[in-house]
Amino acid sequence: MAFQNNPHPSEILNVEGLEKRFGGITALTDYSVKIRRGELVGLIGPNGAGKTTVFNLLSGVLKPTSGHIYFNNKDITR
Repeated sequence: MAFQNNPHPSEILNVEGLEKRFGGITALTDYSVKIRRGELVGLIGPNGAGKTTVFNLLSGVLKPTSGHIYFNNKDITR
C-alpha cells in the first residue's frame, strides 16, 4: 500500500507556509493547503494575488524561498 506510513492516508498534497520572494518583492507569503484523495480544489483570486506563483511552486518550475511541499507524505520542496 502506497500510503502505509502516512498518518493521513487520504492526504495527497500538503503545503505548509510556502513563501516566494523575487529580490525585494514578496509574491507569496504563508500559503498552506491540504488536498485529500478525490477532492476537487480550485484557486481563485484577483490579478496579482499569486495564483501563477503557487502553480509554479507546486509544479517545480520555481523553488520556494521558504515553506514545505509534501506529496504522498514525501518532502518534494527542493
